[in-house]
Amino acid sequence: MKILVLNGPNLNMLGIREPEIYGSNTYEDLCDLINAYAKEKRIAVEIFQSNHEGELVDEIQDAYSEFDAIIINPAAYTHTSIALLDALKSVGIPAVEVHISDVAKREDYRQISYVREYCFATVTGLGFHGYLKAIDLILERENEG
Repeated sequence: MKILVLNGPNLNMLGIREPEIYGSNTYEDLCDLINAYAKEKRIAVEIFQSNHEGELVDEIQDAYSEFDAIIINPAAYTHTSIALLDALKSVGIPAVEVHISDVAKREDYRQISYVREYCFATVTGLGFHGYLKAIDLILERENEG
């Protein structure tokens, strides 16, 4: 099992950016947590972050026939990017949408998610552990199918 973990804009600023919403842990802490959990589960993960929509689209396209699943936190692109949705649809790789905060309790404009249309599950409001939940959901789906 090989999972691509994609993180959108400003997630590189974790630990600095709005700690009252996102906590005080850093992006490096997030990557360390994901890598340790993947090792425990005996799966391979590759983690990528970009502030640029086109780079995220390129990573999704490059994942075709290379990855078994995608975990995506599109961040602000959640609410604006049909391009990310189209990229996910084009590769046909099972995907889980993740958000560190509980977007349902945030601003009105954060209530729309374009990628959710494609993803088989969405995890919100669990902080960094939402990524671990996403890994578990992917593994459960793999074991069922």
